[in-house]
Amino acid sequence: MRLNAPVAFVARRRHVGAMTLSLSPEVLALVHGAMALPGDPARHRVVCAMSGGVDSSVAAALLKAAGYDVVGITLQLYDHGEAIRRKGACCAGQDIHDARRVAAALGIPHYVLDFESRFRESVIDDFVSSYVQGATPIPCVRCNQTVKFADLLGYARDLDASALATGHYIESRTRADGRRDLVTPQDMARDQSYFLFATTQAQADFLRFPLGRLPKSETRALAAELGLVVAEKPDSQDICFVPDGNYADIILKLRPDAAEAGDIVHVDGHVLGRHAGIIHFTIGQRRGLGIASGEPLFVVRLDAGKKLVVVGPREALKRHDIALADVNWLGDAPLADDPLPVFAKIRSSRPPVEATVRRVGTGASVSILAGEYGVSPGQACVLYDGLGSSARLLGGGFISPN
Repeated sequence: MRLNAPVAFVARRRHVGAMTLSLSPEVLALVHGAMALPGDPARHRVVCAMSGGVDSSVAAALLKAAGYDVVGITLQLYDHGEAIRRKGACCAGQDIHDARRVAAALGIPHYVLDFESRFRESVIDDFVSSYVQGATPIPCVRCNQTVKFADLLGYARDLDASALATGHYIESRTRADGRRDLVTPQDMARDQSYFLFATTQAQADFLRFPLGRLPKSETRALAAELGLVVAEKPDSQDICFVPDGNYADIILKLRPDAAEAGDIVHVDGHVLGRHAGIIHFTIGQRRGLGIASGEPLFVVRLDAGKKLVVVGPREALKRHDIALADVNWLGDAPLADDPLPVFAKIRSSRPPVEATVRRVGTGASVSILAGEYGVSPGQACVLYDGLGSSARLLGGGFISPN
């Protein structure tokens, strides 16, 4: 069910805390369909993860208006004092304050949990260690995997909640056997399924996503109609703890010895120049290499052990076969030795492409039929059963070095 305009929200009014929310029967059906909880909504406690942004705030408001017993929880993940001075951060500083204000306006209980140590150990330290080794890690996946969908889910169960809801743009649907599938959302421009590939089946069964069938524009329209303080708030950065997107700065702050100079080498073996540390490079990078060349050159490989930045023509970036580690599989049957047709996505900004996947030891091997450029160790390769909206998320894994 796709909603067409903000006017769809004006059919019926319910009082929510200190404010009044206009909900149409269509929107109520959308929320109840997303929750898929039997009986009276008031009998179901739902913990809503509230980051202080517009998406999670609207998710909490919709749940409250639909009659659920909503409890808001915000995780403080890193230094409050530092983050409060930055725009585009989440889970710290002003965002915690905004989540509190939204919860108060909705009339729901709200708790802030201090997860700074856990976040540092599980996400930031992992990010730094991986980057120093020449990988391009995805801390948002690690955060979902270790903090948000593991620790927070445990807190929700301790509160006797029937479900944990978030403001992610993804859907979950009940299968015939009662388990739940994760599927891509209606608004594919906001699709966040790539970052949720590591969600286990047990977690998927407990999670709910009230915004899965809403376009982002209508989420903002709802926030504005409600008068939420976050209605015009910009979306948060993907990597919340990296100021200005400068990864090298945060790495050098935590690992001052990380920048070791070495050679920049062409794939044919000859040395082209020197670099100040592989932490300043990523696979596929073209600009800022610090070398002169008569042809366009790209970073093809990073060798941390030998301190090498290997460059070459664009064609040298192309790969067909990808090894995966830490595989999370959500398919109906276990992965087998025989190739299974799937669609594979190697970066969040790229569309899935035709591929096959098969089990290899404790990991998996993905073969991209037409090949892909810029495959980077540390990134995720996420697998689907189709293309576009409502494609089932089959899981995925982290890309291993060659």
